[in-house]
Amino acid sequence: MRPCGCGGMVDAGDLKSPDPIDRVGSSPTTRTTILFIPVPSKAGDLLRAIEGYEGQGLTKLALQLAPHVFVRPGEPRRARWEEFDFDEAVWTIPAEKTKMRKPHSVPLSLQSLSILKLLHTATGPEGYTFPSIRTHTRPMSENTINAALRRLASTLLNESGKWNPDAIERALAHGESNKVRKACHRGEHWDERVQMAQ
Repeated sequence: MRPCGCGGMVDAGDLKSPDPIDRVGSSPTTRTTILFIPVPSKAGDLLRAIEGYEGQGLTKLALQLAPHVFVRPGEPRRARWEEFDFDEAVWTIPAEKTKMRKPHSVPLSLQSLSILKLLHTATGPEGYTFPSIRTHTRPMSENTINAALRRLASTLLNESGKWNPDAIERALAHGESNKVRKACHRGEHWDERVQMAQ
């Protein structure tokens, strides 16, 4: 058994090794796929953190939708309203937007439909489902979602009470404005950050 990034365990014999040392001498055309196996007990923590997100409303809706649709991270923010069929409860991602260049149908749960119908009142009935706040002719920036996820991570880590706040700040690459303190903290908290990543 090997640990996976979410705290669970997977049978190493079932996966190709993600460790580059284990792949020395393997064919350069071999692709390694690393599976993400969620720990069910942690999913609720994430969903509660998303529910408590206090940032921009469209960003919160994007975060709420993501766990229900199981698609690549960029696909919801680049989705267009014409791809959704509320009556059939399906989102059809066009071939030109998918990795395999084939249309991909995503069933929409009741939760997804609820989120999308609320969103539709703000950004529908045409154009991007999650438009940029600057212009509706472009999708929401991926940096918007990344910043929101970093904010959620900070909240979850700080509220857990398990970690030194300075270690959390270093893990999130937040800089220290005090130059003396910055020099002192450069190598600190490494072991704690390694544990935090597990």
